[in-house]
Amino acid sequence: MTEHTQQTRPWTAFTYRDYRLLWTVMMASSMVNWMRILGTSQWLLDVTGSAVLVGLIGVVQLVVQIPALLWGGALADRMDRKRLMLVSYGVTAASLVGLGLLDRSGALTPAMVYAGIAVSAAAHMLASPARSALIPIVIPERHLLIATSTDTASANAAAIIGPLLFAAVAVSLGLDAVFLIAGGLAFVAAVLPPTMRAAGVADGGNKGASMLHQTREGFSYVAKHPILPGLFLLDIGITTASFYREILPVLALGLFAGGATATGMLGAANSTGAIIGSFVALFFAAYRAKGMLVLYASFAYGFILFGFGAANTLWMGMLMIGLLGAADAVTVAVRQTTVMLTTPDHMRGRAFALMILAAQTANNIGTIWVGAWAGAIGAANTMLLGGVISILATALIWRLWPQIRRFRSS
Repeated sequence: MTEHTQQTRPWTAFTYRDYRLLWTVMMASSMVNWMRILGTSQWLLDVTGSAVLVGLIGVVQLVVQIPALLWGGALADRMDRKRLMLVSYGVTAASLVGLGLLDRSGALTPAMVYAGIAVSAAAHMLASPARSALIPIVIPERHLLIATSTDTASANAAAIIGPLLFAAVAVSLGLDAVFLIAGGLAFVAAVLPPTMRAAGVADGGNKGASMLHQTREGFSYVAKHPILPGLFLLDIGITTASFYREILPVLALGLFAGGATATGMLGAANSTGAIIGSFVALFFAAYRAKGMLVLYASFAYGFILFGFGAANTLWMGMLMIGLLGAADAVTVAVRQTTVMLTTPDHMRGRAFALMILAAQTANNIGTIWVGAWAGAIGAANTMLLGGVISILATALIWRLWPQIRRFRSS
């Protein structure tokens, strides 16, 4: 059997013990995040009956997540990443168990729920850069794309499993059990990192500098990087013009005159397509022109948006949104791999923090953009407009960042 065949096996990343631990942490924390989001939303809606108060969850998360993410990136480059994950997920576990016990005793209030959201959302962001920065430590460079593709597929699988687990527990045991079980999963995510054999402390860097200095250093490093600004801007441009996940009900109604069932089918098709796309990316593990791979997938994404906007049946819409998920998964996996390959260990936490920050900011702006245009010109025309902007953005990055075109992995 050839080395290439071995590299493209879907399970290759799982042959590394420490990656198996990191994968379990990721799956547990992803399901915790979904159960926390859905559980707190459902509790607020049931108790207050106010959609406005439910919507405030987004405000609370936005306020705490940005500073927590930047702080988490700096912390990941100056302290033991395994210990940072232990503390962060431990705090998440404590906050969710607290919500569950308070709900069970009848003492839970909306203010307490918002406090729990703030603490757990911030803790989740603190841990994310640390986990991402550990992957290049536990996986050889030649298998990094396989690992990031596995991560992308698994995160999309968790996006299906988490809501299903929430629904099953909420219906059979109640929302207090949702919080308690989510807290238990967070505890699992907390105790596993210290059992890893890999070193948790970043190699090199000025760990004696202040947090503010290290954060500024991270911004400066990314800004001067020959590839990362272009990749991040490409993601921002495409996502802002076409982000559809948060407003699928609007698109389901506008494109297919469908309700909750159509929304659910489109969401499931998108997650399934993303999982398939992640496995497709595995077959490009030996493809050295990683920058071109991102550009090809981005062009494909823009053209598929045309197909989604022009779809006249729900089944065609499911096919198109599945292909969108697949193309997006390829770009996510390769973008993460590029950060790992081109960033020194002592800067990876901050580089990943800024990558996540760019993606989340684009998601929030994209939700507003797509929602506003869908109301003004219709859902179909909004997707067609998104396709035009995505293709133009990709062509612009292609032209302005030749380093991306020339980037080759070893």
